[in-house]
Amino acid sequence: MDIPKKMLAAHLVARGRIEVLETDVPAPGPDEVLLRVQACGICGTDVEIRDHGMPGEPPMPFIMGHEYAGVVAQVGSTVDEFRVGDRVAVEVHKGCGRCHNCIMGKYTACLNFGNRKKGHAANGMTANGGFAEYAVNHVNTLYKIPDEISFEEAALITTAGSAFYAIDAMGGYIAGDTVAVIGPGPIGLALVQAAKALGAEKVILTGTRKGRLELGKQMGADYTVNINDGEDPVEVVKELTHGVGADVVFDAAGVSSSLESALDLARPGGAIVMVAFYKGPVTVNISKAVVRNINLYTVRGEGRRNVRRALSMAAQRKIDLRPLITHQFALKDINQAFETYTKRIDNAIKVIVHPQEH
Repeated sequence: MDIPKKMLAAHLVARGRIEVLETDVPAPGPDEVLLRVQACGICGTDVEIRDHGMPGEPPMPFIMGHEYAGVVAQVGSTVDEFRVGDRVAVEVHKGCGRCHNCIMGKYTACLNFGNRKKGHAANGMTANGGFAEYAVNHVNTLYKIPDEISFEEAALITTAGSAFYAIDAMGGYIAGDTVAVIGPGPIGLALVQAAKALGAEKVILTGTRKGRLELGKQMGADYTVNINDGEDPVEVVKELTHGVGADVVFDAAGVSSSLESALDLARPGGAIVMVAFYKGPVTVNISKAVVRNINLYTVRGEGRRNVRRALSMAAQRKIDLRPLITHQFALKDINQAFETYTKRIDNAIKVIVHPQEH
């Protein structure tokens, strides 16, 4: 495959400012591959990085983007797991591989997070990412894309991987359970699909936006609760569970009121999984969890190789991420793409950027 010396990439040049600049095409190390990026999704974390930054962030300017897929253009000297021409999806986190957490399989909570010298990389967060014509990835972060999956859908696979990781973290066994999902954003909608695919009996999606809730129904929610219409999620769940409560509640909204709602929705002895990043301190009556023996879990990202599981489930069409894709832009229009995403223009949910289109 012909590889140019220069490429275009979207750099964070100052807090709140992204510019598409010409830069050198990176070279893969011995255990890395060079990808020709075909699609890269915009995530809420990208907006957070643009506007506020995050721990371990490289010095500016650096290349953003962490939800992407592409074609292997070059392989490092020790790489025999992939070949030039392979279609691959990526996951974000490459742990250091040497700390306690990485050895225990918790590489999204790597104790050397952001320390490139010790081997950690989170592409688009602590290392250059995928809003670029080419990107370098460690082999540990790559998965071959089944023929049935497009690059656009594969770019969203970390969203589904995060949903499966959230279920994995609380035990992974939800067959026959009643599951409540708070917040019909991309992760919440992916959680709806994942829960149904894994055999949940009832999935209840709560939120404030009618269009998102309707999409949740299309994606498998058995019941939806529109808080803006005066519907009470606690009453709905109690009615559906004969007064017991939900077996598992996923908080994908990330505000004080959503976590308080989760505490009210979960049955005694049930589980709450906090999936969203909370924008600031939250105040809740945590004694509800203690008195009722509710188990609280947190997850970061798409760990324990749940991206591979998500790809398999998508190939089997037990989940389908395509309805989440609402807008697509060329790399040169990345600021318009971000504006569309952040302002939810035309009900934007997932916005895809195509680095190969100029």
